[in-house]
Amino acid sequence: MNKPVLVVMAAGMGSRYGGMKQIDPVGPCGQVIVDYSLYDARRAGFETVIFVIKHEIEEAFKAAIGDRVSRVMDVKYAFQQLDELPEGYTVPEGRVKPWGTCHAVLAAKPYIHGPFAVINADDYYGPEAFKVIYDYLSTHTDGEVYDYCMVSYLLKNTVSENGSVARGVCALNEDSTLHSVTERTRIETYEGGIHYTEDSGGSWTDLPGETPVSMNLWGFGESFVKEADRRFARWLDENLEKNPLKCEYFLPLVVSELIGEKKAAVKVLRSTDKWYGVTYREDKPVVVEAIAKKTADGLYPENLWS
Repeated sequence: MNKPVLVVMAAGMGSRYGGMKQIDPVGPCGQVIVDYSLYDARRAGFETVIFVIKHEIEEAFKAAIGDRVSRVMDVKYAFQQLDELPEGYTVPEGRVKPWGTCHAVLAAKPYIHGPFAVINADDYYGPEAFKVIYDYLSTHTDGEVYDYCMVSYLLKNTVSENGSVARGVCALNEDSTLHSVTERTRIETYEGGIHYTEDSGGSWTDLPGETPVSMNLWGFGESFVKEADRRFARWLDENLEKNPLKCEYFLPLVVSELIGEKKAAVKVLRSTDKWYGVTYREDKPVVVEAIAKKTADGLYPENLWS
């Protein structure tokens, strides 16, 4: 079995954040969030990383991240471009939004030849998450039913006080496999709780803080890429007419379909690490403070890659 590789989704430009947050420093020596994810991934066992980026940010991304990481990991680049669509499909006029997380993984298809984990470039996941997912991917292979996994976090540990967030809300079976995951694209905190809306704030539904959510830390076999590729054209047919400028091909959508068809089982792994992310500029000081404390406590060296 091939060793697991890591796919890092970094093509989004951070529109809500107001800049290219993937390369915004948060560490004491100018490190960005993904530096810490890669450091944790490397010590968990990952040796190869595939960055999914846009051609437009390639030079800046390599200078800020890729070049220094290439000294300790095998670094590959894949490019998520709007016009990378199945034959016969074109980009709707006025569309600038990327096609979503599943499309990002498809961009990495030429480099995926075995098990792989997927993360966001702008999220801090913590060392335990990478250890449990690497160990799982290293000891499980696809059988008659695809054997996938994900690392879940508690919703209360992933929300922002500075605006809405999108989260994959998970429902689990008794054996800790995933029953379903539903993408909630507008989750907000309010005094005393957390809730979400599906009608632009016309109505709200509460969510318990203990709800397990996906932060896009998934573990798949190569079978997932083939399934996602095969389903993409059908998804475009179903969604382009309804929402041509903003529809997104999400990873949880394909996962849910495969579970519903009994073609896949997804083991839900849990991490006790706290998740940190920078959705808005106001989130950054919290992340900087957390990284500084972890560095002072000895979890990370001041210069990760020296």
